[in-house]
Amino acid sequence: MNTQLKRKIAFALSMGIITTGIISFVLLALNLGFSKGFVLTWLRSWSIGYLIVIPAILLIGPRLQVHVDRLVR
Repeated sequence: MNTQLKRKIAFALSMGIITTGIISFVLLALNLGFSKGFVLTWLRSWSIGYLIVIPAILLIGPRLQVHVDRLVR
C-alpha cells in the first residue's frame, strides 16, 4: 500500500472519529438533554455513526473530490 493511500485512510479514520463524536454529542444533548444514561447512549450513537461514515468517506470521498476539482477549475 503506498504512502498517499495510507494518508487518505488515516485521515478518513481520524476525521470520522472527530466529526461523528462532535455531531452525535451535540445532537443527543439537544434532543435528549443530559439525562441518566447519556454517556452510554452517546457512545452507542457515536459508534454506529462511525461505522456508517467511514465507508461513506472512503467510497464517496474520491468521487466527490473529482466533482469538486471540476467545479474549482
